Amino acid sequence: MKLKKVSLRLRIFIGMITLVLLASILIALVTIYQYNEEAQDYHRERLERKEIAITEHIDFVLRDRQTTYEITTQNIPRIFKEKIFEIAEIHGMQINLYDLEGDLLISSRGAFAMDSIVRCLDPEVLNAVSQNFQHRFVNKTISNKVTYQSSYSFITDNKFKPLAILNLPYLENDEFLNKELNEFLLRLGFAYSIMILVAIAFAFILSRFITKSLKTVSDKMAKTRLEYRNEKIDIQDTSQEIETLVTAYNSMIDELEESAVKLATSEREQAWREMAKQVAHEIKNPLTPMRLSIQSFERKFDPQDENIKQKLNEFSKTLIQQIDTMSSIASAFSTFAKMPAQKNETLNVVEITKLALDIFNEDYISFISEQDKIIAKFDRTQLIRVVTNLVKNGIQAIPEDQENKRIVVDITKDEFNVIISVSDNGIGIAEAHKTKVFEPKFTTKSSGMGLGLAMVKNIVETYNGTISFTSNPGRGTIFKVSFLKV
Repeated sequence: MKLKKVSLRLRIFIGMITLVLLASILIALVTIYQYNEEAQDYHRERLERKEIAITEHIDFVLRDRQTTYEITTQNIPRIFKEKIFEIAEIHGMQINLYDLEGDLLISSRGAFAMDSIVRCLDPEVLNAVSQNFQHRFVNKTISNKVTYQSSYSFITDNKFKPLAILNLPYLENDEFLNKELNEFLLRLGFAYSIMILVAIAFAFILSRFITKSLKTVSDKMAKTRLEYRNEKIDIQDTSQEIETLVTAYNSMIDELEESAVKLATSEREQAWREMAKQVAHEIKNPLTPMRLSIQSFERKFDPQDENIKQKLNEFSKTLIQQIDTMSSIASAFSTFAKMPAQKNETLNVVEITKLALDIFNEDYISFISEQDKIIAKFDRTQLIRVVTNLVKNGIQAIPEDQENKRIVVDITKDEFNVIISVSDNGIGIAEAHKTKVFEPKFTTKSSGMGLGLAMVKNIVETYNGTISFTSNPGRGTIFKVSFLKV
């Protein structure tokens, strides 16, 4: 399932909130990392300080003149028999002393806990201490999520000769640091919760401000039409990018209006050229039989012919018939060329429609209206012209030999419009002709110029109305005219 495209406003809003959340998470991670680094530095430096202090204390004991033992590795347990407990208590550290081979000499742990003490050092520890430049080695182990450090260094005599190996086990107790870290993260979370609420409000306002101008531009673009006069966009206090877009749009509107004028002019010229061709063609049709009739009459004219009066009457009727045809063509063209005057008379559509139907003698024309009075603003003459043309079109669509002819003129209304429907049960409109019905010169009849429906459409659209039709070939057609009611 494809997700719908997210609007720019929502993307800005989500982007800003995401940025604040990512910043808070990043700061929390950096804080945790920094606290861990500081904790490690604290434990390392604390072990070093303890080791230096204990080493100095041991050196002080070794150099004390009150001791009666010779300062050797074998005498270390005797020298520190009591002192090791004192030193351990003063410095708060467990102290283990090993000989240079790694065997335990003495420890500050009680006898009951001696079993937990390593009695012989690992050779790797001995090598690390002896080969290190500082003769010092720190081993770190983790057991049950608890970190232990053990430092190993030499104790020397007054000639700096190694006597023993000092071992200081150290437990990294992070309870205090973890408590501070949790308190800091809690305060940070509270601060960022407030910041997120502020960011949500700020992001909403900012995204609305940014997209407001874009929405104005998009609304104007959506309403842009070639056939109408389009308004330019006027936005104050906007960004440089939006101003550039607005300037480009306004420039496009100017060019569009110029193009619309040129196109309208070109279309009018083309329409009149086509109309002129059609009129010329329609006029030529009666001229040809008129010419032939005159030539035939001239060739056969005999003043002494006893039937000369009858032939003259037939000749006159032929000419009059063709002249009437030419007059009808001229009248149709003149009617179509006239633009309907927008008088906007307030009239009763039902009454005017009935008046328009009075000129027809066909008994199969029926009229239906749900109300006796429907008021609209329309020109009386033009409304009569619309109704009569639609009814004439329906009459011409029904074959002369068809039985049960029917034309129904129905007037209804909805909330805003009055609707005039003219339906017939004639031959209908073929699918290939439906797109050409309202073209000025289109017709399927053997006579006429095809201007009736084009003129009706012209009149209706002048009054901001619409005309449409539905047709079922072989069963009939329904034309609907809709325009605003009062």
